[in-house]
Amino acid sequence: MSDSKNYKYERIADEIAHLIDSGTFRPGDDIPSLREISRQRSVSITTAQQAYYLLEARGLIEARDRSGFYVRTALPSALPEPDISAPDPDPTEVSMRDLVTEVSFADTRHPNLVQLGAAHPNPHQAATKALNRTMASVARRMGYRTGMYNYVPGCEALRVQIAQRSLASGCKLGPDDIVITTGCTESINLCLRAICRPGDTVVVESPTGFDALLSLDVLGLQALEIPTHPRDGISLDALRFALDHHAVSACLIVSNYNNPLGSCIPDENKRELVDLLASRDIPLIENDVFGELHFQDRRPSVAKAYDDKGIVMLCSSFSKSLSPGYRVGWVVPGRFMSSIRWLKYTTSLASPTLAEYAIAEFLASGSYDPYIRRMRRMYERYVGALSQAVRRFFPPECRLTRPGGGFVLWVQLPAQVDSLHLYRQALRAGIAITPGYLFSPTNQYRNFIRLNAANWSDEAEQAIQHLGVMIAALA
Repeated sequence: MSDSKNYKYERIADEIAHLIDSGTFRPGDDIPSLREISRQRSVSITTAQQAYYLLEARGLIEARDRSGFYVRTALPSALPEPDISAPDPDPTEVSMRDLVTEVSFADTRHPNLVQLGAAHPNPHQAATKALNRTMASVARRMGYRTGMYNYVPGCEALRVQIAQRSLASGCKLGPDDIVITTGCTESINLCLRAICRPGDTVVVESPTGFDALLSLDVLGLQALEIPTHPRDGISLDALRFALDHHAVSACLIVSNYNNPLGSCIPDENKRELVDLLASRDIPLIENDVFGELHFQDRRPSVAKAYDDKGIVMLCSSFSKSLSPGYRVGWVVPGRFMSSIRWLKYTTSLASPTLAEYAIAEFLASGSYDPYIRRMRRMYERYVGALSQAVRRFFPPECRLTRPGGGFVLWVQLPAQVDSLHLYRQALRAGIAITPGYLFSPTNQYRNFIRLNAANWSDEAEQAIQHLGVMIAALA
Protein backbone atom coordinates (compact mmCIF):
# COMPACT_ATOMS: atom_id res chain seq x y z
CA MET A 1 0.00 0.00 0.00
CA SER A 2 1.39 3.45 -0.93
CA ASP A 3 2.44 6.04 1.64
CA SER A 4 -0.52 8.17 2.72
CA LYS A 5 1.43 11.30 1.71
CA ASN A 6 0.83 10.27 -1.90
CA TYR A 7 -2.87 11.04 -1.58
CA LYS A 8 -3.65 14.32 -3.34
CA TYR A 9 -6.06 15.58 -0.69
CA GLU A 10 -3.46 15.10 2.05
CA ARG A 11 -0.83 16.99 0.06
CA ILE A 12 -3.29 19.83 -0.48
CA ALA A 13 -4.20 19.86 3.22
CA ASP A 14 -0.51 19.90 4.21
CA GLU A 15 0.21 22.80 1.85
CA ILE A 16 -2.65 24.90 3.25
CA ALA A 17 -1.67 23.97 6.82
CA HIS A 18 1.84 25.24 6.06
CA LEU A 19 0.41 28.52 4.73
CA ILE A 20 -1.61 28.90 7.95
CA ASP A 21 1.39 28.10 10.14
CA SER A 22 3.62 30.55 8.25
CA GLY A 23 1.07 33.36 8.58
CA THR A 24 0.04 33.61 4.92
CA PHE A 25 -3.49 32.80 6.04
CA ARG A 26 -4.22 34.26 9.47
CA PRO A 27 -6.93 33.53 12.04
CA GLY A 28 -10.25 34.79 10.70
CA ASP A 29 -9.08 34.91 7.04
CA ASP A 30 -11.16 33.23 4.37
CA ILE A 31 -9.31 30.63 2.32
CA PRO A 32 -9.83 29.68 -1.34
CA SER A 33 -13.18 28.10 -2.13
CA LEU A 34 -13.52 24.47 -3.10
CA ARG A 35 -13.92 25.49 -6.73
CA GLU A 36 -10.78 27.62 -6.59
CA ILE A 37 -8.75 24.80 -5.04
CA SER A 38 -10.16 22.38 -7.60
CA ARG A 39 -9.12 24.68 -10.44
CA GLN A 40 -5.72 25.67 -8.98
CA ARG A 41 -4.63 22.11 -8.16
CA SER A 42 -6.37 20.44 -11.13
CA VAL A 43 -8.27 18.07 -8.84
CA SER A 44 -11.90 17.15 -8.48
CA ILE A 45 -14.28 18.95 -6.15
CA THR A 46 -14.45 15.72 -4.12
CA THR A 47 -10.66 15.75 -3.59
CA ALA A 48 -10.81 19.41 -2.54
CA GLN A 49 -13.60 18.57 -0.09
CA GLN A 50 -11.53 15.74 1.42
CA ALA A 51 -8.61 18.15 1.91
CA TYR A 52 -10.85 20.64 3.69
CA TYR A 53 -12.47 17.94 5.82
CA LEU A 54 -8.96 16.93 6.93
CA LEU A 55 -8.08 20.56 7.79
CA GLU A 56 -11.32 20.82 9.78
CA ALA A 57 -10.45 17.63 11.65
CA ARG A 58 -7.05 19.11 12.52
CA GLY A 59 -8.80 22.17 13.97
CA LEU A 60 -7.27 24.60 11.46
CA ILE A 61 -10.32 25.75 9.48
CA GLU A 62 -14.06 25.97 9.90
CA ALA A 63 -17.00 26.18 7.52
CA ARG A 64 -19.47 29.02 7.86
CA ASP A 65 -22.97 28.81 6.42
CA ARG A 66 -23.20 30.39 2.97
CA SER A 67 -19.84 32.02 3.52
CA GLY A 68 -17.13 29.46 2.75
CA PHE A 69 -14.16 28.29 4.78
CA TYR A 70 -12.14 30.34 7.25
CA VAL A 71 -9.01 29.89 9.34
CA ARG A 72 -10.13 29.20 12.89
CA THR A 73 -9.54 32.04 15.31
CA ALA A 74 -8.69 29.54 18.06
CA LEU A 75 -6.01 27.46 16.38
CA PRO A 76 -4.69 24.34 18.12
CA SER A 77 -1.63 25.57 19.95
CA ALA A 78 1.75 23.92 19.76
CA LEU A 79 2.39 25.56 23.12
CA PRO A 80 0.72 24.05 26.21
CA GLU A 81 -1.26 26.12 28.68
CA PRO A 82 0.34 27.23 31.93
CA ASP A 83 -0.42 24.94 34.85
CA ILE A 84 -2.89 25.97 37.53
CA SER A 85 -1.14 28.54 39.71
CA ALA A 86 0.36 27.63 43.08
CA PRO A 87 0.53 30.82 45.19
CA ASP A 88 1.64 31.12 48.81
CA PRO A 89 -1.04 29.73 51.17
CA ASP A 90 -0.93 32.63 53.64
CA PRO A 91 -2.18 36.23 53.40
CA THR A 92 0.41 38.82 52.41
CA GLU A 93 0.72 42.57 52.52
CA VAL A 94 0.35 44.34 49.19
CA SER A 95 2.88 46.96 48.09
CA MET A 96 2.62 47.71 44.37
CA ARG A 97 3.16 51.46 44.10
CA ASP A 98 6.77 51.61 42.88
CA LEU A 99 6.39 48.81 40.37
CA VAL A 100 3.12 50.08 38.90
CA THR A 101 4.53 53.62 38.72
CA GLU A 102 7.50 52.34 36.69
CA VAL A 103 5.56 50.07 34.35
CA SER A 104 2.03 51.39 33.88
CA PHE A 105 2.86 55.09 33.96
CA ALA A 106 5.79 54.65 31.56
CA ASP A 107 3.61 52.89 28.99
CA THR A 108 1.02 55.65 28.93
CA ARG A 109 3.58 58.47 28.68
CA HIS A 110 5.02 57.19 25.40
CA PRO A 111 2.34 57.13 22.67
CA ASN A 112 4.76 55.88 19.98
CA LEU A 113 5.32 52.50 21.60
CA VAL A 114 4.03 49.35 19.91
CA GLN A 115 1.37 48.83 22.54
CA LEU A 116 1.23 45.18 23.61
CA GLY A 117 1.12 46.00 27.32
CA ALA A 118 -1.66 48.08 28.87
CA ALA A 119 -5.06 46.31 28.72
CA HIS A 120 -6.74 49.11 26.80
CA PRO A 121 -9.28 48.51 24.02
CA ASN A 122 -8.38 49.41 20.46
CA PRO A 123 -8.58 53.23 20.34
CA HIS A 124 -9.30 53.31 16.61
CA GLN A 125 -12.19 50.84 16.81
CA ALA A 126 -13.76 52.03 20.08
CA ALA A 127 -17.13 53.73 19.88
CA THR A 128 -15.65 57.10 20.82
CA LYS A 129 -16.61 58.87 17.58
CA ALA A 130 -20.21 57.69 17.72
CA LEU A 131 -20.41 58.50 21.43
CA ASN A 132 -19.01 61.97 20.83
CA ARG A 133 -21.71 62.64 18.24
CA THR A 134 -24.33 61.37 20.66
CA MET A 135 -22.85 63.50 23.42
CA ALA A 136 -23.00 66.63 21.26
CA SER A 137 -26.64 65.91 20.39
CA VAL A 138 -27.54 65.34 24.05
CA ALA A 139 -25.73 68.52 25.09
CA ARG A 140 -27.68 70.59 22.56
CA ARG A 141 -31.03 69.18 23.64
CA MET A 142 -30.50 69.20 27.40
CA GLY A 143 -28.59 72.45 27.64
CA TYR A 144 -27.51 73.55 31.12
CA ARG A 145 -28.81 70.32 32.75
CA THR A 146 -25.85 68.34 31.41
CA GLY A 147 -23.53 70.60 33.40
CA MET A 148 -25.25 69.93 36.72
CA TYR A 149 -24.65 67.15 39.24
CA ASN A 150 -26.53 63.93 38.68
CA TYR A 151 -26.50 62.78 42.28
CA VAL A 152 -26.29 59.19 43.56
CA PRO A 153 -27.46 56.72 42.30
CA GLY A 154 -26.86 58.41 38.91
CA CYS A 155 -28.66 58.80 35.59
CA GLU A 156 -31.93 56.86 35.68
CA ALA A 157 -32.04 56.37 31.90
CA LEU A 158 -28.64 54.69 32.05
CA ARG A 159 -29.62 52.52 34.99
CA VAL A 160 -32.69 51.37 33.04
CA GLN A 161 -30.49 50.35 30.10
CA ILE A 162 -28.04 48.48 32.34
CA ALA A 163 -30.90 46.67 34.07
CA GLN A 164 -32.36 45.60 30.71
CA ARG A 165 -29.00 44.32 29.46
CA SER A 166 -28.39 42.40 32.70
CA LEU A 167 -30.98 39.82 31.62
CA ALA A 168 -28.41 38.36 29.19
CA SER A 169 -26.07 37.59 32.12
CA GLY A 170 -28.82 35.87 34.13
CA CYS A 171 -29.75 38.78 36.41
CA LYS A 172 -33.14 40.33 37.06
CA LEU A 173 -32.36 43.85 38.16
CA GLY A 174 -34.34 47.02 38.54
CA PRO A 175 -32.88 50.50 38.01
CA ASP A 176 -32.91 51.09 41.77
CA ASP A 177 -30.55 48.11 42.26
CA ILE A 178 -27.77 49.98 40.44
CA VAL A 179 -25.41 52.82 41.38
CA ILE A 180 -23.48 54.61 38.64
CA THR A 181 -19.76 55.08 39.37
CA THR A 182 -16.70 56.65 37.78
CA GLY A 183 -15.42 53.46 36.18
CA CYS A 184 -15.17 49.92 37.53
CA THR A 185 -12.16 50.83 39.66
CA GLU A 186 -14.28 53.17 41.76
CA SER A 187 -16.94 50.46 42.07
CA ILE A 188 -14.42 48.00 43.48
CA ASN A 189 -12.93 50.57 45.84
CA LEU A 190 -16.37 51.50 47.17
CA CYS A 191 -17.17 47.82 47.76
CA LEU A 192 -13.92 47.17 49.60
CA ARG A 193 -14.42 50.24 51.77
CA ALA A 194 -17.98 49.19 52.58
CA ILE A 195 -17.06 45.77 53.97
CA CYS A 196 -13.36 45.84 54.98
CA ARG A 197 -11.14 47.59 57.46
CA PRO A 198 -7.35 48.09 57.30
CA GLY A 199 -5.56 44.84 58.04
CA ASP A 200 -8.45 42.64 56.82
CA THR A 201 -7.80 39.78 54.40
CA VAL A 202 -9.34 39.65 50.93
CA VAL A 203 -9.31 36.55 48.72
CA VAL A 204 -8.07 37.15 45.16
CA GLU A 205 -7.37 34.94 42.18
CA SER A 206 -3.74 34.26 41.35
CA PRO A 207 -2.73 35.82 39.05
CA THR A 208 -5.05 38.81 39.21
CA GLY A 209 -5.19 42.29 37.69
CA PHE A 210 -2.90 44.80 39.35
CA ASP A 211 -5.75 47.33 39.57
CA ALA A 212 -7.33 45.05 42.20
CA LEU A 213 -4.01 44.75 44.02
CA LEU A 214 -3.60 48.52 43.99
CA SER A 215 -7.00 48.88 45.64
CA LEU A 216 -5.92 46.50 48.40
CA ASP A 217 -2.62 48.35 48.73
CA VAL A 218 -4.12 51.81 49.17
CA LEU A 219 -6.73 50.53 51.66
CA GLY A 220 -4.19 48.64 53.78
CA LEU A 221 -5.72 45.21 53.07
CA GLN A 222 -3.97 41.86 52.82
CA ALA A 223 -4.28 39.56 49.81
CA LEU A 224 -4.89 35.83 50.10
CA GLU A 225 -4.08 34.37 46.68
CA ILE A 226 -5.98 31.29 45.51
CA PRO A 227 -4.81 28.88 42.78
CA THR A 228 -6.54 29.66 39.50
CA HIS A 229 -6.92 27.53 36.39
CA PRO A 230 -6.13 29.27 33.06
CA ARG A 231 -9.53 28.30 31.62
CA ASP A 232 -11.91 27.52 34.50
CA GLY A 233 -10.86 30.17 36.99
CA ILE A 234 -10.53 30.03 40.75
CA SER A 235 -10.10 26.62 42.40
CA LEU A 236 -13.08 26.10 44.68
CA ASP A 237 -11.33 23.31 46.59
CA ALA A 238 -8.38 25.60 47.33
CA LEU A 239 -10.77 28.41 48.27
CA ARG A 240 -12.69 26.15 50.66
CA PHE A 241 -9.41 25.11 52.32
CA ALA A 242 -8.31 28.75 52.62
CA LEU A 243 -11.61 29.80 54.22
CA ASP A 244 -11.25 26.96 56.73
CA HIS A 245 -7.86 28.26 57.84
CA HIS A 246 -8.06 32.05 57.58
CA ALA A 247 -10.40 34.85 58.60
CA VAL A 248 -11.54 36.42 55.33
CA SER A 249 -13.56 39.62 54.97
CA ALA A 250 -14.30 39.47 51.24
CA CYS A 251 -13.61 37.63 47.99
CA LEU A 252 -12.64 39.70 44.92
CA ILE A 253 -12.74 37.92 41.55
CA VAL A 254 -13.10 38.49 37.81
CA SER A 255 -15.78 35.96 36.97
CA ASN A 256 -15.58 36.21 33.16
CA TYR A 257 -12.24 36.49 31.35
CA ASN A 258 -9.87 37.15 34.20
CA ASN A 259 -7.12 39.63 33.50
CA PRO A 260 -4.47 38.32 32.72
CA LEU A 261 -5.49 34.64 32.32
CA GLY A 262 -8.65 35.06 30.28
CA SER A 263 -10.24 32.33 32.43
CA CYS A 264 -14.02 32.11 32.67
CA ILE A 265 -15.63 30.41 35.67
CA PRO A 266 -18.18 27.82 34.43
CA ASP A 267 -21.77 28.61 35.38
CA GLU A 268 -22.06 25.65 37.75
CA ASN A 269 -18.89 26.79 39.53
CA LYS A 270 -20.28 30.30 39.89
CA ARG A 271 -23.32 28.90 41.64
CA GLU A 272 -21.12 26.77 43.91
CA LEU A 273 -18.89 29.77 44.64
CA VAL A 274 -21.85 31.91 45.69
CA ASP A 275 -23.29 29.12 47.85
CA LEU A 276 -19.91 28.54 49.53
CA LEU A 277 -19.48 32.22 50.41
CA ALA A 278 -23.12 32.70 51.40
CA SER A 279 -22.88 29.79 53.86
CA ARG A 280 -20.08 31.70 55.60
CA ASP A 281 -21.60 35.17 55.12
CA ILE A 282 -18.56 36.39 53.15
CA PRO A 283 -19.31 39.07 50.52
CA LEU A 284 -18.23 38.48 46.92
CA ILE A 285 -17.02 41.48 44.91
CA GLU A 286 -17.48 40.41 41.30
CA ASN A 287 -15.69 42.26 38.48
CA ASP A 288 -17.39 41.61 35.12
CA VAL A 289 -15.71 44.32 33.07
CA PHE A 290 -14.77 41.88 30.25
CA GLY A 291 -18.05 39.93 30.26
CA GLU A 292 -19.45 41.57 27.11
CA LEU A 293 -16.39 40.58 25.07
CA HIS A 294 -17.17 36.86 24.79
CA PHE A 295 -16.28 34.82 21.72
CA GLN A 296 -19.08 32.28 22.16
CA ASP A 297 -22.64 32.72 20.91
CA ARG A 298 -24.01 33.19 24.42
CA ARG A 299 -22.89 35.67 27.02
CA PRO A 300 -21.63 33.91 30.16
CA SER A 301 -23.65 34.41 33.31
CA VAL A 302 -22.41 36.36 36.29
CA ALA A 303 -22.15 35.06 39.85
CA LYS A 304 -24.71 37.69 40.82
CA ALA A 305 -27.32 35.64 38.93
CA TYR A 306 -27.08 32.96 41.65
CA ASP A 307 -27.21 35.35 44.61
CA ASP A 308 -30.28 34.89 46.83
CA LYS A 309 -28.90 36.63 49.93
CA GLY A 310 -27.54 39.87 48.46
CA ILE A 311 -23.89 39.03 49.24
CA VAL A 312 -22.62 39.56 45.66
CA MET A 313 -21.56 43.07 44.72
CA LEU A 314 -21.45 43.14 40.92
CA CYS A 315 -19.07 45.72 39.41
CA SER A 316 -18.55 46.63 35.77
CA SER A 317 -18.10 49.51 33.34
CA PHE A 318 -18.09 50.50 29.68
CA SER A 319 -14.32 51.03 29.68
CA LYS A 320 -13.39 47.81 27.85
CA SER A 321 -16.43 47.63 25.59
CA LEU A 322 -17.14 51.25 24.59
CA SER A 323 -14.65 53.94 25.59
CA PRO A 324 -12.35 54.03 28.63
CA GLY A 325 -12.09 57.82 28.70
CA TYR A 326 -15.79 58.30 29.47
CA ARG A 327 -15.18 56.70 32.89
CA VAL A 328 -18.71 55.33 33.34
CA GLY A 329 -19.14 52.24 35.49
CA TRP A 330 -21.68 50.81 37.88
CA VAL A 331 -22.15 48.58 40.89
CA VAL A 332 -25.04 46.36 42.00
CA PRO A 333 -24.35 46.30 45.77
CA GLY A 334 -27.07 43.91 46.97
CA ARG A 335 -27.62 44.26 50.70
CA PHE A 336 -24.80 46.82 50.96
CA MET A 337 -26.71 49.44 48.94
CA SER A 338 -26.99 52.05 51.66
CA SER A 339 -23.25 51.93 52.44
CA ILE A 340 -22.30 52.15 48.78
CA ARG A 341 -24.61 55.12 48.17
CA TRP A 342 -23.18 56.97 51.16
CA LEU A 343 -19.58 56.21 50.21
CA LYS A 344 -20.17 57.26 46.60
CA TYR A 345 -21.78 60.51 47.73
CA THR A 346 -19.00 61.35 50.19
CA THR A 347 -16.21 60.31 47.80
CA SER A 348 -17.12 61.90 44.47
CA LEU A 349 -20.70 63.16 44.89
CA ALA A 350 -21.64 62.18 41.32
CA SER A 351 -20.26 60.80 38.06
CA PRO A 352 -19.96 62.87 34.85
CA THR A 353 -23.53 63.73 33.87
CA LEU A 354 -23.06 64.27 30.14
CA ALA A 355 -21.16 61.00 29.70
CA GLU A 356 -23.93 59.10 31.51
CA TYR A 357 -26.66 60.53 29.29
CA ALA A 358 -24.62 59.96 26.11
CA ILE A 359 -24.06 56.28 26.87
CA ALA A 360 -27.71 55.85 27.90
CA GLU A 361 -28.85 57.24 24.56
CA PHE A 362 -26.30 55.16 22.63
CA LEU A 363 -27.65 52.01 24.28
CA ALA A 364 -31.31 52.97 23.84
CA SER A 365 -30.83 53.80 20.14
CA GLY A 366 -29.90 50.22 19.28
CA SER A 367 -26.38 51.21 18.20
CA TYR A 368 -24.63 49.21 20.90
CA ASP A 369 -25.55 45.65 19.86
CA PRO A 370 -24.18 45.70 16.28
CA TYR A 371 -21.12 47.56 17.54
CA ILE A 372 -20.32 45.07 20.30
CA ARG A 373 -20.87 42.09 17.97
CA ARG A 374 -18.30 43.56 15.60
CA MET A 375 -15.85 44.14 18.45
CA ARG A 376 -16.23 40.56 19.69
CA ARG A 377 -15.39 39.15 16.26
CA MET A 378 -12.48 41.56 15.85
CA TYR A 379 -10.96 40.72 19.23
CA GLU A 380 -11.46 37.02 18.58
CA ARG A 381 -9.46 37.38 15.34
CA TYR A 382 -6.79 39.48 17.03
CA VAL A 383 -6.36 37.08 19.95
CA GLY A 384 -6.04 34.23 17.46
CA ALA A 385 -3.48 36.15 15.39
CA LEU A 386 -1.41 37.07 18.46
CA SER A 387 -1.54 33.46 19.68
CA GLN A 388 -0.35 32.24 16.30
CA ALA A 389 2.53 34.75 16.29
CA VAL A 390 3.63 33.68 19.78
CA ARG A 391 3.60 30.05 18.61
CA ARG A 392 5.76 30.93 15.60
CA PHE A 393 8.28 33.30 17.15
CA PHE A 394 8.66 32.45 20.86
CA PRO A 395 10.83 29.57 22.11
CA PRO A 396 9.01 26.20 22.14
CA GLU A 397 9.28 25.86 25.94
CA CYS A 398 6.91 28.82 26.41
CA ARG A 399 3.31 28.29 27.51
CA LEU A 400 0.24 30.22 26.42
CA THR A 401 -3.36 30.68 27.56
CA ARG A 402 -6.39 30.14 25.31
CA PRO A 403 -8.96 32.74 26.37
CA GLY A 404 -12.58 32.54 25.28
CA GLY A 405 -13.10 36.30 25.55
CA GLY A 406 -11.45 39.64 26.23
CA PHE A 407 -8.24 40.62 24.49
CA VAL A 408 -5.29 39.64 26.69
CA LEU A 409 -2.94 36.64 26.66
CA TRP A 410 -0.81 35.29 29.54
CA VAL A 411 2.51 33.85 28.44
CA GLN A 412 4.85 31.72 30.54
CA LEU A 413 8.46 32.23 29.45
CA PRO A 414 11.45 29.94 29.99
CA ALA A 415 12.39 29.81 33.67
CA GLN A 416 15.61 31.76 33.17
CA VAL A 417 13.84 34.81 31.70
CA ASP A 418 13.08 37.67 34.09
CA SER A 419 10.02 39.51 32.79
CA LEU A 420 10.99 42.85 34.34
CA HIS A 421 14.37 42.72 32.61
CA LEU A 422 12.60 41.77 29.38
CA TYR A 423 10.14 44.65 29.87
CA ARG A 424 12.96 47.19 30.18
CA GLN A 425 14.79 45.76 27.19
CA ALA A 426 11.60 45.76 25.09
CA LEU A 427 10.84 49.35 26.11
CA ARG A 428 14.20 50.45 24.73
CA ALA A 429 13.20 48.77 21.45
CA GLY A 430 9.89 50.69 21.39
CA ILE A 431 7.70 47.78 22.53
CA ALA A 432 5.40 47.82 25.57
CA ILE A 433 4.58 44.59 27.42
CA THR A 434 3.43 43.97 30.98
CA PRO A 435 5.74 41.94 33.24
CA GLY A 436 4.22 39.21 35.39
CA TYR A 437 5.45 40.84 38.60
CA LEU A 438 2.40 43.12 38.55
CA PHE A 439 -0.12 40.30 38.90
CA SER A 440 0.81 39.03 42.35
CA PRO A 441 2.01 40.71 45.56
CA THR A 442 4.57 37.92 46.01
CA ASN A 443 6.55 38.27 42.74
CA GLN A 444 5.85 34.67 41.82
CA TYR A 445 5.21 35.38 38.14
CA ARG A 446 8.70 36.65 37.39
CA ASN A 447 8.90 34.63 34.12
CA PHE A 448 5.43 35.56 32.82
CA ILE A 449 4.21 38.44 30.66
CA ARG A 450 0.78 39.70 29.68
CA LEU A 451 0.21 40.68 26.07
CA ASN A 452 -2.66 42.80 24.73
CA ALA A 453 -4.11 41.73 21.36
CA ALA A 454 -6.47 44.70 20.97
CA ASN A 455 -4.04 46.68 18.81
CA TRP A 456 -3.01 43.84 16.52
CA SER A 457 -1.31 44.92 13.27
CA ASP A 458 1.62 44.07 11.02
CA GLU A 459 3.75 46.30 13.26
CA ALA A 460 2.61 44.33 16.32
CA GLU A 461 3.52 41.06 14.59
CA GLN A 462 7.02 42.40 13.91
CA ALA A 463 7.25 43.39 17.58
CA ILE A 464 6.34 39.83 18.64
CA GLN A 465 9.05 38.49 16.35
CA HIS A 466 11.54 40.92 17.93
CA LEU A 467 10.41 39.86 21.42
CA GLY A 468 10.95 36.23 20.46
CA VAL A 469 14.56 36.99 19.61
CA MET A 470 15.02 38.81 22.94
CA ILE A 471 13.47 35.93 24.91
CA ALA A 472 15.61 33.33 23.16
CA ALA A 473 18.74 35.37 23.97
CA LEU A 474 17.77 35.58 27.66
CA ALA A 475 16.77 31.92 28.00
